[in-house]
Amino acid sequence: MLDLYKDIIIDHGNNPRNKYIMKDYTHTFNGHNYLCGDSLIIYLKIYENNIKSISFSGAGCVISVASASLMTIVLKNKSIDSSINIFEYFKSIIVSGADINEKFSNLNVLAGVRKFPSRVKCATLIWNTFYGAVNVNK
Repeated sequence: MLDLYKDIIIDHGNNPRNKYIMKDYTHTFNGHNYLCGDSLIIYLKIYENNIKSISFSGAGCVISVASASLMTIVLKNKSIDSSINIFEYFKSIIVSGADINEKFSNLNVLAGVRKFPSRVKCATLIWNTFYGAVNVNK
């Protein structure tokens, strides 16, 4: 199972989905991890409280890019409220080691990052950036 998770992280880190600069976004935010130099920007097209489109750009390590790629897949077409709940779930499994919910199998592949405290910021960078985008751009 660990090899499968590692393969998924490497795949999304090296071949990220939804990595492009969206031209017609309604919300955006820049995120930086000053400890390692990762820098990601999120773009959201929100219509009637739903995320119609989501993408990111920037540069980062395999973990931060994989997390961004997986996040864009999971949050697309979700309501803002649902997305915030998913954000809170993700942070709980990464930061505090909360129980895994199989409903979010795409995100659970990153749960092992919590064993490496220096990498937690890598995995959560894009999520905090997402949170900034939906809260600052209200």
